[in-house]
Amino acid sequence: MPKTQPNPKRVVFDVHQYRLSPAEEDLLRGNLDGLTRQIEHFPVADLHVMITGNARSNDVSVKLTLVLPGTTLVTSDHDVAPQPAFDRCLDSMLDSLQAYKERLGIVPERQKLEKGTHRELHPDVTIDHKALDTAVRAADYPSFRMALLPYEEGVRKLVGRWVQRYPEFERRIGHGIEIADMVEDVFLQAFENYETRPGDIPLGTWLQGLIDPALKALQQHQAEEMENIEMARSARAVVQGPHDL
Repeated sequence: MPKTQPNPKRVVFDVHQYRLSPAEEDLLRGNLDGLTRQIEHFPVADLHVMITGNARSNDVSVKLTLVLPGTTLVTSDHDVAPQPAFDRCLDSMLDSLQAYKERLGIVPERQKLEKGTHRELHPDVTIDHKALDTAVRAADYPSFRMALLPYEEGVRKLVGRWVQRYPEFERRIGHGIEIADMVEDVFLQAFENYETRPGDIPLGTWLQGLIDPALKALQQHQAEEMENIEMARSARAVVQGPHDL
């Protein structure tokens, strides 16, 4: 293995039957910042990233193996390109790491209690899909947003967890951007893409899949996205009143 690098202590990319460009590798390595922060205090933390092209299925397999004191965590996935599979592997790895920390007794009780809300979105009430369809056809974002209100708290908690994968972006919270802005952008993404949502994917699963694109859009085009968010809030305020937002 190569010489020790900043945490993870050692990161090895092992690529087979796929041409990983330097730009792709830099992007994947950059996404490891959140994981790095979670394991920086471990004496051993070696990460192996295996990327394999599959000629028959025309996709790419990604496998992450993280060696920690007393255990090895493994996640794998595949997609048409390394990035989405890598992102899902990394998310699963963070879940496994959370469970490992709990077993070691180094996770605060508050985080244990919140753990069950971090994975999937399951509203406590039945969503009125007809109201969603009507709101989208009428270009009525306030009504669309209100119909999805049961998902808001779950989205907020998932966003808070997801943003940890982008340390530079996370440091900007409180300085021109808030978690509430990220949450609003997720629902705006949902509104704009609702008519093309795959019918065989549960609504909560689909919403969860919009979190990463929304955060990346805010990260890369903050001024434009914030303008859209403020316009959406203004529209909601007119309909609902400022105290209902």
